[in-house]
Amino acid sequence: MLWQIILFILSICCLAYYILIRIYTKRRNSTFLLFWLLSGLALLALSFLLPVLPETVCRYLIVAATVFVCCFLVVEGLICSAMLKKAEDGLEYIIVLGAQVRGTRITNSLERRLIQALRYLEDNPDARAIVSGGQGKGEDIPEAAAMAAYLSEHGVESERIILEDKSTTTQENLSFSAAFIPDRKGRIGLVTNDFHMYRALMIAKSLGYQNIRGIAASSNPVLQANYLVREFFACIYYWLRLCLRIFQTKMFDK
Repeated sequence: MLWQIILFILSICCLAYYILIRIYTKRRNSTFLLFWLLSGLALLALSFLLPVLPETVCRYLIVAATVFVCCFLVVEGLICSAMLKKAEDGLEYIIVLGAQVRGTRITNSLERRLIQALRYLEDNPDARAIVSGGQGKGEDIPEAAAMAAYLSEHGVESERIILEDKSTTTQENLSFSAAFIPDRKGRIGLVTNDFHMYRALMIAKSLGYQNIRGIAASSNPVLQANYLVREFFACIYYWLRLCLRIFQTKMFDK
């Protein structure tokens, strides 16, 4: 009975959050939006099915749910631990990771990154910004071009802005940006939204950045839960790919 109530409450929360995001963004295809609808419907169905399922099946479901929740809390703890990263002054380069541009318009998440970059550049006049992001679907210009224009409009000199406009993933952002940095062992700042910081730093270190410093930008508070849950699955996917790559390397060595 207790699990049935918990599942029902969770389903209502998921469906309510789905409706909130739909109303707030006024879009059907917001990133990860369907997760909340499908999760809400699945939990609602399970709350009604639970009383008629065999006891053994219920036990397995409870164990699986417990393991998932524990895993979720541990990963979210790691994600949240990086959300308040603020780099020290004196960095020579900061890398500003791109995010979606609608046509030529800067989106909210990207603007938050750029505002944080501007603050650092204003406080550190010798620092240079590498704006990193290529051109994707629905974008009329590369993300890097839109980012460079934004920084220029807000007073950053063009010689302090370096464009990397070929990348389409976080890994490519960091890999391609390295070409503009004399030494990956040096202290380098990384600007991205707070929910994305943990995974971005993890990827940077795997690419040889030895002294990478996080400069976390804020996120839209209404969409924060959506971003955090999405990032959980992104981290799991990254680790699975990493494990597969290690396994394939060992098999090849044999």
